[in-house]
Amino acid sequence: MNQEGQPSPSSSDLQLFYARIIDGGAKLGFVLLLVTFVIYVTGLLAPYVSLEEVPRYWSGPVAHYLKATRLNPGWTWVDKLKYGDFLNYFPIALMAGVIILGYLGLLWRFLRQGETIPSLIVVLQLLVLALAASGFLRAGGY
Repeated sequence: MNQEGQPSPSSSDLQLFYARIIDGGAKLGFVLLLVTFVIYVTGLLAPYVSLEEVPRYWSGPVAHYLKATRLNPGWTWVDKLKYGDFLNYFPIALMAGVIILGYLGLLWRFLRQGETIPSLIVVLQLLVLALAASGFLRAGGY
């Protein structure tokens, strides 16, 4: 029972709810990935790095690619969505961020049911995910 005396949703109901959000976001991301790939290979949007140049960078370190193409790591790709080769980053980010959408859905359900402790846990999880995605914390070589 929650604070209002209503029955709490069962774990399996919440798991299915969360899974539907994740499934829908993943399917949408996959379709968008196909669309943006077609845009890239057909040249509907000019690429930042031409398709002919890309193989030159495949075997080298990321640092060399970034330097040669004058790119910066992190969220700077958002400024380059007007290019065909960067447009496909959006569906990739969507598929990575669908977890956040799932948590927001769970938060909405918990708040609606008056579930304080689970709501607080979800808020903390969202804060950790936001901090990790922000790029503020640096770990690794990129």
